Amino acid sequence: MSKREVLIIGAGPAGLTAALELVRAGFKPIVIDADSQVGGISKTINFEGNRMDLGGHRFFSKSDWVMDWWQQILPVETEESTKQTANLAYQGQQRPFMPNRYAQSSDGDRVMLIRSRLSRIYYLRRFFDYPVKLNANTIRNLGLSRMAKIGVSYAAARMAPIKFEQTLEDFLINRFGRELFQTFFKDYTEKVWGVPCSDISAEWGAQRIKGLSITKALLHAARQVLGSGSAGSKAVETSLIEQFMYPKLGPGQLWEVVAEMVEKGGGQVFLNQRAMRIHRDEFRITGIDALDTISGNVRRINCTNLISTIPVKELMENMQPAAPSALLSIARALPYRDFITVGLLVPRMFPPAGTKVDSAVGMPADNWIYIQEPDVKLGRLQIFNNWSPAMVKDHPKIFLGLEYFCTEGDELWNMPKDCLLSFAANELEKIGLIKASEVESGTVIKVPKAYPAYFGAYDRMPELRTYFSQFSNLFLVGRNGMHRYNNQDHSMVSAKLAVECIVDPAMNRGAIWDVNVEQDYQEEK
Repeated sequence: MSKREVLIIGAGPAGLTAALELVRAGFKPIVIDADSQVGGISKTINFEGNRMDLGGHRFFSKSDWVMDWWQQILPVETEESTKQTANLAYQGQQRPFMPNRYAQSSDGDRVMLIRSRLSRIYYLRRFFDYPVKLNANTIRNLGLSRMAKIGVSYAAARMAPIKFEQTLEDFLINRFGRELFQTFFKDYTEKVWGVPCSDISAEWGAQRIKGLSITKALLHAARQVLGSGSAGSKAVETSLIEQFMYPKLGPGQLWEVVAEMVEKGGGQVFLNQRAMRIHRDEFRITGIDALDTISGNVRRINCTNLISTIPVKELMENMQPAAPSALLSIARALPYRDFITVGLLVPRMFPPAGTKVDSAVGMPADNWIYIQEPDVKLGRLQIFNNWSPAMVKDHPKIFLGLEYFCTEGDELWNMPKDCLLSFAANELEKIGLIKASEVESGTVIKVPKAYPAYFGAYDRMPELRTYFSQFSNLFLVGRNGMHRYNNQDHSMVSAKLAVECIVDPAMNRGAIWDVNVEQDYQEEK
């Protein structure tokens, strides 16, 4: 076999990034994926000409390499006469961002758009800023009494913080105070994860919420008011970004183009192919057996290196000879959270009185809305029109994505499609945002193992890492591959580092696991 025979399991952001980087290095990788389309959780679903983004994907990173990489695939769309910088929060600073590639007429729809970011919280049937701000809108919505309690609680948390942050509850109370934690974070977080915040590792907060706090939110607002968002300004947390890039036809468009580039470069991408058995000779992977989920045929694919993006549980269960039983038990116990997106096409919305809308159909400008209402199961609401106008077939109709967090096999997961469509429409009517009787059509997309969870057997993940580190030619990358709640840019960087280790075996393999563990989110300059 040639040293250039590298096998990649998974055609999501991590797998396809690795594949393209390998092609650019002269390799001819083979990529397999059990799905019928590329992109993983970043794929775009086409429903009757309307497009769905599963989970919402803002194309923004503090990594210059990632930002440049995306633009190499899809250039930024703008009129020749209006080429100018975009006011992105980029590389940890509020500063102008100049696209490195502009679209030409020949690019057609294969372009990036610059989109404004707006996410809000919906609570008490009202809109709150996200992140929560201590401003007139918040005071008016919560009332002076509750605001006073929040202020006292926050001061207490700052003066006497919890010394050893072991749980997500500790993490959030230290940064927001107990009252604000119970008002905005506790119920929603437990809706997302299905377990108490006291059962979730503080590490989840360190990776997803970073250093964000009330103090930093106020400083961010002050910099905006004072116009001090220059190149010399201090780092801004990623939760506060104002604009981002976005593929015109949704996130999957970019990964579809990447797959084409891989194949043009001599690589191969096979869909509907599930890894059944992963063959090893002691601590070296020799190949896999891949099942064609359509024909039922199984074929052997040999390899010199294996890059895995599949869940750690599946990787361990498929090892031949079998992995040590104690480690296999840990892998099988690793927790995940699944989710369902219900797409609903509606003619209009009914936001709270006084809400600024950008059309006659009552559509607010939010990309997505966090639904904090405790009387519904709905977790988040996406408005696909606001990600890209091209996501919706017939304007001014509105295409909504209702996101439900669940566990595979539970009551919500097993609910029949028609029942789930009705359930979702009624919930959205219950909180006053649509009329269920006006829903024109809809679809349901279920995503298993969408979120690696930070509780249960997660604290024994280091034992699995130690085991995997003994394999000379196995690289775990991406969200599920590393059992880490990565953004797509984190997944891409982990894939890049894996490729560098394949190209140069002297490289430090441990650097792959250092991605997304620092407080500043990404490779801060």
